[in-house]
Amino acid sequence: MGGQVTEKPKHRQHHSLFQIKDSKSWLSMEGMAQAMKSPFGVPENPEFTFGLDGPLSKLKMEVLKEGVSIIVLTGFGGSGKTTLATKLCWDEQVKGKFKENILFVTFSKTPKLKVIVEGLFEYCGYQVPEFQSDEDAVIQLGRLLLKFGASPMLLVLDDVWPGAETIVEKFKIKIPDYKILMTSRVAFPRFGTPLILKPLVHEDAITLFRHHALLEKSSSNSPTDDLVQKVVRHCNGIPLAIKVIGRLLCHQPNELWRKMEEELSQGHSILDSNIELLTFLEKILDVLEDNSIVKECFMDLGLFPEDQRIPVSALIDLWAESYGLDDDGIEAMAIINKLSSKNLANVSVTRKNTSDTDSDYYNNHFIILHDTLRDLAIYESTKEQSKQRKRVMIDINENDPEWNLGEKQQGMMTRILSNCFRWCAELKPQQIPAHTLSITIDETCTSYWSNMRATKAEVLILNLRTNQHFLPGFLKEMSKLKVLVVTNYSFHPSEMNNFELLGSLPKLKRIRLERISVPSFVTLKNLKKLSLYLCNTRQAFENGYMLISDSFPNIEDLNIDYCKDMVELPEGLCDITSLKRLSVTNCHKLSALPQEIEKLGNLELLRLNSCTDLEGVPDSIGGLSNLRILDISNCVGLSNLPEDFGKLFNLRNLYMTSCARCELPSSIINLKNLTKVVCDEETAASWEPFKPMLPNLNISRINGSFSVGI
Repeated sequence: MGGQVTEKPKHRQHHSLFQIKDSKSWLSMEGMAQAMKSPFGVPENPEFTFGLDGPLSKLKMEVLKEGVSIIVLTGFGGSGKTTLATKLCWDEQVKGKFKENILFVTFSKTPKLKVIVEGLFEYCGYQVPEFQSDEDAVIQLGRLLLKFGASPMLLVLDDVWPGAETIVEKFKIKIPDYKILMTSRVAFPRFGTPLILKPLVHEDAITLFRHHALLEKSSSNSPTDDLVQKVVRHCNGIPLAIKVIGRLLCHQPNELWRKMEEELSQGHSILDSNIELLTFLEKILDVLEDNSIVKECFMDLGLFPEDQRIPVSALIDLWAESYGLDDDGIEAMAIINKLSSKNLANVSVTRKNTSDTDSDYYNNHFIILHDTLRDLAIYESTKEQSKQRKRVMIDINENDPEWNLGEKQQGMMTRILSNCFRWCAELKPQQIPAHTLSITIDETCTSYWSNMRATKAEVLILNLRTNQHFLPGFLKEMSKLKVLVVTNYSFHPSEMNNFELLGSLPKLKRIRLERISVPSFVTLKNLKKLSLYLCNTRQAFENGYMLISDSFPNIEDLNIDYCKDMVELPEGLCDITSLKRLSVTNCHKLSALPQEIEKLGNLELLRLNSCTDLEGVPDSIGGLSNLRILDISNCVGLSNLPEDFGKLFNLRNLYMTSCARCELPSSIINLKNLTKVVCDEETAASWEPFKPMLPNLNISRINGSFSVGI
């Protein structure tokens, strides 16, 4: 709302729009001053780059000199603009001038001014207002930036697309020594003469390629220098192409090198257009033909919005039902690691937990995908014949109510997505044959569902940018739907309406909701897994008309993470005897577990990590005869474990970092199957007296501070 900026001490969270790498625990009473100890949103400093020293020197000169307020850095897709901007933010001279007043914001094709400003408020430790309009957000942004005082400030707006100039103008605020750096594929002459990031010269390209192809050491199996030179020349100095092809050819036989060179030698220069670059990169995917699932999984990465983190947990659900991968995510992570090793995706772990040492905990793992590689994934998906297409991606946004049908020339990918929508609209309602449907939509385009049908779809991904959303009516006809992923990319949780439509889906097995206000439950007898991330749950858990046991009588996996309004587990939960995995993490208001928890006789995993207000564990926990994994790390409110804790005869792994004040009962000696306790040094001291009586026990000591931020 309008008015003065109100300070509110709170813990910092990773907003989905920003790539925040260094998470703090809690903001102190100093509010913004404490929060601003490190630059905001700046990606990690690249470990290895080459050929950027000259451009960095020129860019730094522009940023440090007086008078210039906006600097535009432009270049081809994949040329290294974001990398150069990141290196600038980590430069000692730049940090010396701007200190902690460096803000790094990713714009992408459809920026939301209110969402960006909300993220800045949250980072600075202030209560996030509910803006009445973009104009209100601009006023509040000005007041926020004035809080920085007279100190120099650098704002990086990364990946700005045509049509966003008016939003950029909103950030032009009269503050002394305030600089804006824009990176874009276009020049934006209205903001002055741009700096152009040119392709690498051949010598630098060779050095970068040899690094990623691991050609530092010669061997009898290494390709000839002439072959290396030819492959690199085809990359035309574009770092992204050099890195991807170099890594894909790493340790490959000479035959594959020659085949790759022959394929790359055909066609036009990749500098001619974005489509040529995609055609060029497409050829390297042939390397993945030995495992078609890997290529399919790569194409699935295009189902999620540009410049947003892709949750690994969502991919695990998608791939388990689409390709029959295991539920614990081990096979999915193997594929993700393969894509990462080939420079086709980057894995980001936003927060390290003690239970991350457990092989099936991936709530803090995300995929970050380069825009051009996302374009490649979409390009590959849309090459299939319409009636055989496995994926349909529809992007409807307020910036172009006609679905960007080429009029604004915002790039080839926009036209592909637009053609997807046009193709859907032209088909008869029952003829959308896709296995997976991904829809990105905002609050201005919620009524264009009447002619859509997706009766064959087994996966539905809804990417929202709205504070209120009605589930589409065609959902009730999706009788084959197995996986539903709904993610709201606005700051405040989205109110979900028409939730009762889910009750008509007989095969729905997995639901993942993020930043959603969960309404009352509906009956889903075949649901096996429910994941709630950053959701408001009070309406469903406390005020709902239906018990969770009646809604999900056969659920096996319940995952609740960062649901800050949850004070107790939903009534009826302990009546779900099918439950095998219960993960309630970072729910700081949860104060107690139900006494009847012993009724969960099939429970194998109980994770309570970072439930800071949890004061005790009931005696009845000893009735969980099948419990194998227990995580109570960072439950700092726990003062003791009950005597019946020793009845957990099948307990194998126990995680309890930052639990030094938690007293252990003497019955611990009965845990003969306990083989691993992961804890900090202080907590480990309380376990030492029991170790002689538990010969199979291994106490793993870890170093790390307690953190409750995302």
